[in-house]
Amino acid sequence: MRAPYPENRCLSTLRETQGQPWSRGAIVNLWDGRKIAPILDFDLPEFHQFRVDHSDRISISGVQEKISVRIENGKLVPTESDGQYILKPVPSMTSLGSREEVPANEHVSMQIAAQAFGIEVPPNGIVFFRDGSPAYIVKRFDRNPATGKKHRQEDFCQLSNRTQVTHGRNYKYAGSYEELGRILRRYCGAYAIEIEKLFRLIVFNYVIGNGDAHFKNFSLVPTPLGDFVLSPAYDLLNTKLHLPTESSMALDFFAGDFETEAFRQNAFYSGADFLELAMRFGMKPERAVKILQSVRSHSDKADALVRVSLLSEAARSNYVAIVRDRTRAVLMGL
Repeated sequence: MRAPYPENRCLSTLRETQGQPWSRGAIVNLWDGRKIAPILDFDLPEFHQFRVDHSDRISISGVQEKISVRIENGKLVPTESDGQYILKPVPSMTSLGSREEVPANEHVSMQIAAQAFGIEVPPNGIVFFRDGSPAYIVKRFDRNPATGKKHRQEDFCQLSNRTQVTHGRNYKYAGSYEELGRILRRYCGAYAIEIEKLFRLIVFNYVIGNGDAHFKNFSLVPTPLGDFVLSPAYDLLNTKLHLPTESSMALDFFAGDFETEAFRQNAFYSGADFLELAMRFGMKPERAVKILQSVRSHSDKADALVRVSLLSEAARSNYVAIVRDRTRAVLMGL
């Protein structure tokens, strides 16, 4: 049986290999030095049955079903507790456009974040069920790998006491990116460093077409010194591939009803909006400009990664077109 993946390309880093599914870096970072087969020892129906059997223990959000898995005897197996990885197959929601592309989309988006934009992400990759169906897998960063004990992690809904009771059914979308900065200032002693990370992540989400970067998709984790910093980025994907008519961003840029003159004229976010956001974050203007100008070279690297990703040719072309369009918008007015 022919492998359902390219045999000369790492299923994590997308770098060329000599006929192996994992590069040396992936073996070390994703699998902790172990050689794990990219074909799972269970199939998609078993995945869904496990999820049903343990739905009271495993949190399922949005349309992306997921379960925890761990390595046992050199194989990935589903687990109720002490999970080392999160596994996400193709979503079962049939109304979602190009749903079969979701695992490869999230994978390449996370790789673009790390390799092109310099954003910290947990190790991740693509594995396959026995029928050849792909699944996205990501290493958990909220657990101690030795003990399985959960680390403290607070998302921005928790940090702002934002719930369905306080902010309604769409509570995680009720707010602005400007407000994220205020929350960050409240909790981070090294604010000047962390706000640049947040700004870069917001820029990245816009460039790749991620319209679902809401309050729960940003988190803080404690340092050994007791301070808080941004967690590694997670749940990054080009949502516009699947929902082409959705809003360009999950949150408003600014608190209240403020809009920049550029937005009123263009009807889309551009460099002027990001510079205004950076000013409200208290960033130095030259630092914001440097981050925005770097998008040009980052986008070239993103194109290269997309072209060797596991997306279909049509999805690759669409992804690249979205990135190029958003890059032009970000560079406007700088």
